[in-house]
Amino acid sequence: MELTVETFAPEMAAALKNYERYVVCLDQLPEDCAESLQSLVAKAINAYNGRSPEMRHGIALNRMVTIILSQTDGPRPLCGIYFNLHSPYSKKAAAQGAGAERRRG
Repeated sequence: MELTVETFAPEMAAALKNYERYVVCLDQLPEDCAESLQSLVAKAINAYNGRSPEMRHGIALNRMVTIILSQTDGPRPLCGIYFNLHSPYSKKAAAQGAGAERRRG
């Protein structure tokens, strides 16, 4: 079976539905997320097809999404699409906390 981005259209559609409903994102509109998913699925397919014999996964990710294609006994790998938890404020808060510790020490 030849793997294409369209092979995983049901998974991408489900992820986009959840993205629009549950994910709060300051950096990416739903349309941009759809483009990112297509690009990442293509990269995951390339990683999956190019993996060494002892590897079972093809992975592609960016700051917002991780896509994993996992080998199965069937003709089609499983496709997992995960939204990464990220806060644009986490670095700012961590840096402020580190500065306060240095002043105390």
